[in-house]
Amino acid sequence: MTRAARPTARDYEELLGFRTALRHFLRWSEDKARAVGLTPAQHQLLLAIKGHPGEAAPTIGELSDYLVSKHHSVVELIDRAVDAGLVERRRDETDHRIVHLFLTPLGEQRIEELSQLHREELRRLAPMLGLTPEG
Repeated sequence: MTRAARPTARDYEELLGFRTALRHFLRWSEDKARAVGLTPAQHQLLLAIKGHPGEAAPTIGELSDYLVSKHHSVVELIDRAVDAGLVERRRDETDHRIVHLFLTPLGEQRIEELSQLHREELRRLAPMLGLTPEG
């Protein structure tokens, strides 16, 4: 096993720049979520539902993985999102033990609005984050 080279002063500067840009983005994102009446956690939930790949809507377990949260915490978050009119639960048609989560029209509106803003901000921050911006 070869030992990696020690970080240079430039490495530390790049890491600091990346982490600072990332923290600024997260703070900016939280502020944008609040500006449209969502908590940052609700924003993440809506994004996890909308961004879930595949044909079937996500389950609570899948959302727990995306949000890196415990099942019961995600259930509480979903309960609040349902009460806010952002999300709805539907039982699986073939296995009624499974519950899928869907965005309501209001949830769709909020995540579309926030995602447009976030894509613009990521394009702006791409050079600082070491990303290649896409059209």
